[in-house]
Amino acid sequence: MSDAVLVWLRRDLRADDNAALHHALKRARRVHCVFVFDTTILDRLQDRDDRRVEFILASLIEFDGRLAELSRAAGGGGSGVIVRHGDPIDRIPALALELGAAEVHCNRDYEPDAVRRDDEVGQRLGQAGIALRTHKDQVIFEKDEVLTRDGRPYAVYTPYRRAWMARFGAGEAACPYRIDGLAGSLAPKPAGEALPRLADIGFEPSDLAALPIAPGSGGGQVLLAEFEARMARYHEARDFPAVKGVSYLSVHLRFGTVSIRALVRAALARPGEGARCWLGELIWREFYQQLLWHHPRVVDRAFKPAFDAIHWEDDPAGFDAWCQGRTGYPLVDAAMRQLNGTGYMHNRLRMVAASFLTKDLGIDWRLGERYFARRLNDYDLAANNGGWQWAASTGCDAQPWFRIFNPVTQSRKFDADGRFIRRYLPELADVPQRFVHAPWEMTEAQQRASGCVLGRDYPRPIVDHAEARSRTLARFEAVREASD
Repeated sequence: MSDAVLVWLRRDLRADDNAALHHALKRARRVHCVFVFDTTILDRLQDRDDRRVEFILASLIEFDGRLAELSRAAGGGGSGVIVRHGDPIDRIPALALELGAAEVHCNRDYEPDAVRRDDEVGQRLGQAGIALRTHKDQVIFEKDEVLTRDGRPYAVYTPYRRAWMARFGAGEAACPYRIDGLAGSLAPKPAGEALPRLADIGFEPSDLAALPIAPGSGGGQVLLAEFEARMARYHEARDFPAVKGVSYLSVHLRFGTVSIRALVRAALARPGEGARCWLGELIWREFYQQLLWHHPRVVDRAFKPAFDAIHWEDDPAGFDAWCQGRTGYPLVDAAMRQLNGTGYMHNRLRMVAASFLTKDLGIDWRLGERYFARRLNDYDLAANNGGWQWAASTGCDAQPWFRIFNPVTQSRKFDADGRFIRRYLPELADVPQRFVHAPWEMTEAQQRASGCVLGRDYPRPIVDHAEARSRTLARFEAVREASD
């Protein structure tokens, strides 16, 4: 058993069911926990009031209190999180040396930049005689654990899901990583250590407190318990943005304030199509994770190499209209205004908005992917990239590229009474229901009567969907012919 080890927290801001923390506590008499506000990431953020930074800090505050509580309950004098600000490649080895740690434990990350970072940290630690020990925590299956019969990574979701389920055993998620009886090894923070304020790391308060986003493990547990009570209807309600049908746990899953094992256990504990459907969505997340691991080039290139040759439109005005929710298509605009105003977008609407950008406006999916990366509270590289390439038909998908969402049809099907649209587009509040999905179908007199004159109160459509669909088919057909 080592005298001291360091647990490096990243996407795992919870004390319960945390693989790295569990294994570290089993291996050492003194366990320190550290989180680094990574300047190589923070310096690239465009908004100084980024909600995600505030979510992380609030979650760290809760985690710090939880460690102190666990330590005292075990007869210790209290514990907590050491916080550093800078490049982890420098900060982690320096802190490990300062604390006399024999090992550094962390949970594995699979994004290309994170893999490079961890390799460099491991090398620096190794030069100092300190071991870096990594653990599987943010997924059920990783890397090469689910492969085809000929040893290849899956490129289509449905067969991956079947293989995932066949590979899955009760032990994969049944037993959480408990720290009962181990918390006495939690070390107190060094003298003078205090959690930073937002200003200390160069950020300002956001509107997080005004939004229904409770940070920390406690916030995640409340959401999970609330969702469990309505999980049975998930498969029926999940596509309707005006209905409380989804779990809203994505930001907690992104930052590890809930455990993926806990979510899988919750799904398996309930019979019925709702739970099975939700488990399928958790498997989708792992599908995209393994895709990114095996094909890191998808970060900025098409999964299907032939589609790197697509000629996308150069349309800054169209892109700006899409970003601001001013395309003239109500469901698309409501989705974008939800994103801009809250940092969240319903999953069905992510597909609709992405399809509109890439197939109605013909704009490169990478521009949309980057905009979502800037705005989404739950931004996850693997899921965001996979979703955008799916919508753009450049990614791994069993369906061909001629699947093009009609924004009006989607609107009438999934927001039939226009409740979601009116929530985010108040200028359409008095538009009759039969026109709320396509306001341009109103006569001028009807527009005046509803208080929504097109071109004054709400934009006319910036593109004709039928014409755009023809251009998209021709765009992809040209690439297909060139690659034959």
